[in-house]
Amino acid sequence: MLKECNHVAIIMDGNGRWAKAQGKPRTAGHLVGADNVRTIAIAASEMGIKYLTLYAFSTENWKRSQDEVSYIMKLPAIFFKKYMQEFLDRGYRMNIIGELDMLPKATQKVLNDAMEESKNNTGLNLNICMNYGSQREILLAARQYAKDVRDGKADLDLDEEGFEKYLMTKDFPPVDLLIRTSGEERISNYLLWQIAYAELEFVQESWPEFTPEVFHRCLEEYTKRDRRFGGVTNE
Repeated sequence: MLKECNHVAIIMDGNGRWAKAQGKPRTAGHLVGADNVRTIAIAASEMGIKYLTLYAFSTENWKRSQDEVSYIMKLPAIFFKKYMQEFLDRGYRMNIIGELDMLPKATQKVLNDAMEESKNNTGLNLNICMNYGSQREILLAARQYAKDVRDGKADLDLDEEGFEKYLMTKDFPPVDLLIRTSGEERISNYLLWQIAYAELEFVQESWPEFTPEVFHRCLEEYTKRDRRFGGVTNE
């Protein structure tokens, strides 16, 4: 039996490299990667995971070519047109994390509509990070806290639990397991606060190759980990 794992975060890496290896444009990799979100969301729900948080577009990804960025901005409309009704039928709740006001208006509408349509669902929380960067998130949280202190809405006696209420993920539990695909072994400015005591796994498979079987393998490895949270266990 797998150890309980409530919150899994995934850095969905390798779409472009996968496409290049197939002799296809990078955009083809992003399309296949988007379809895989649906596959892995279903697998996560069936494995009892309550929160699945996916890194779709970072604050640094604006540095990519204009054609690639433009295509990625159109993907949410393609994705939700194909799968939103199924997600609603399955009871999934969509949560989009990031600075959405910096996205194209059409993309913002698609994302906000998905959240509105699914806001009363109680199944899997499918969290998609769009225009998200963890350092930026912490900076914005610190600014808002400072403003609240200035305005008399908060005092200086702030603890970790209090600070978390200023984060974009304030409604979600800490991450239990962070997975990065495509062989890279770095965090890339993703959920730095939220993964403080998460288990980390780096797999060789690119995101389009990340199957439910590979996902299950990751959870089996997670089950073997001894999560001490800074303490000790009896040996």
